[in-house]
Amino acid sequence: MTMTIIIIALTSLVSIIAFNNGDLMYKLRHWPYQEARRGEYYRWITGGLLHGDPMHLIFNMFTLYAFGRYVEDWFSGVFGMAGQIVYLLFYILALAASSSATFYKYRNSAGFASIGASGATAAVLFAAILLDPTIGIMMFFIPIAIPGFIFGILYLWYSNYAANKGGDNIDHMAHFFGAVFGFFFPLLLQPSLIFDFFLQMTGWFRYTFGS
Repeated sequence: MTMTIIIIALTSLVSIIAFNNGDLMYKLRHWPYQEARRGEYYRWITGGLLHGDPMHLIFNMFTLYAFGRYVEDWFSGVFGMAGQIVYLLFYILALAASSSATFYKYRNSAGFASIGASGATAAVLFAAILLDPTIGIMMFFIPIAIPGFIFGILYLWYSNYAANKGGDNIDHMAHFFGAVFGFFFPLLLQPSLIFDFFLQMTGWFRYTFGS
């Protein structure tokens, strides 16, 4: 069984239980105000096990399934038998990194709390984009797949714009920083990936627009 499937299974189990358990939702959600005052930093991780509703859960887990297997295979190729553990560490650190961003912004706002694995799934998605910038990614309002590096630019722009605008009850800051973390973490392990990244993009432009 792959680590991606294990993460999906655990996240789905906790989320489904919490759908009808307000006390569990209260104890595990990412809540910067509470974390800063009681040191409950475990919420940086446990908040990623919760989701607001079945569609929220399905969307995040589908993204994780679609791209996580590819990224996990890369970790296994680099680290061998330890690859799954390193991949799990990457996912956990992605949860922490995306949560820490909102922690520093909202640690004095008692009314802010967030749930969902979106920050970590964004990290997995952007790791996949680093490994294959031409990978096809579809968006709901675009009926055809677009190259990953173009999707990534649009995703970061919108996440930053929406985070600054606010008002929609979505943790866009976690999306942004999760994505950035996911892109750069593999580079720390294998810096040569950046050359492959630009080489693949150059090849795409040559193929698409001619040399």
